[in-house]
Amino acid sequence: MSEAEELLSTPAEWDLPPERHRHFKDVLMQQIDHDTAVTPRRSRFLRPAVLVPLASAALTGALLVTLSVDGRGPATGPAPSATTAGASVTLNRIATAAMASDTVRVRDDQFVYVRTLERSNTGSFTGPVRLGALHTEERWTSQDPGPLRVTGWIKASGKDAIMPGQMGPIESTDPVPVGVDHPTYRWLASLPTDPDALLARLREEARPVEGESRDQAVFSLIGDLIGGTIMPPANAAAFYKAAAKLPGVREIPDAVDAAGRHGIAITLDDTGFATRYEWIFDKETLALLGARFYITDPDRGITTETLAGTSAVMETAVVGGKGEVPARAAAR
Repeated sequence: MSEAEELLSTPAEWDLPPERHRHFKDVLMQQIDHDTAVTPRRSRFLRPAVLVPLASAALTGALLVTLSVDGRGPATGPAPSATTAGASVTLNRIATAAMASDTVRVRDDQFVYVRTLERSNTGSFTGPVRLGALHTEERWTSQDPGPLRVTGWIKASGKDAIMPGQMGPIESTDPVPVGVDHPTYRWLASLPTDPDALLARLREEARPVEGESRDQAVFSLIGDLIGGTIMPPANAAAFYKAAAKLPGVREIPDAVDAAGRHGIAITLDDTGFATRYEWIFDKETLALLGARFYITDPDRGITTETLAGTSAVMETAVVGGKGEVPARAAAR
């Protein structure tokens, strides 16, 4: 069995946020040491996707999230068309739209289901980025307050998906209490709805990686939480208002998610970090569409900012158990 096959046949401890799981997906695909591949999430909920997604995750499922390159140099290359003055205004508009959205309540015995479309890097660890085929990823996040060793489940399908068709646990060696590593509806509802108080809390929770500023870590953490969970409207609005207070956030007038949908993007520039994330919102409804992330890594020949992953949130719902999808839940 090749090293790559051995890695892919070994159950991963997918307890990362959607915004960080893409990194470990990349690690798996690039035949990195197994101990690195299964290292528990640094301290943030995923992503997530992302994941993530956001990606994990959300960008982000366990493989929803984005790629970290450990801060090996700033993201160089031409900056996309963007405005800094408009970002705060747009984020506050998004907050207003979130506040007006319907309240979806989630019980402790239920799961939050998120289905995304994903394209991620399938290139070698030492070479250029090669975006893989579009595939589907599904995540079921437990709302049980725990502490839990298994906080959810993921399944991917399609070409270039990791372990296609197999449902894998989002697992940790030690039990995980509710919090940024296990963000249940009840926990999210307990967070401050005052943007300043929430931002102070997020600054305490965020744990930057090498080369990453605390503001960038907070931005990534917010992306993990808004992209992979369901929360009360007032809390969602507070997250967007908190993001508007981060120095360096800016608006990109046109961005495209993994499903090909055009929207407005919000990003944050951190010149000391080689990864840049974007959250993409519908231009009319201001609903979250998906995420993109870019990297620069001269050691790999990536000397200009390069798209290294993209996702699209296709469905978010509440279901009764792992593996259950909304259509089946509604048919009961």
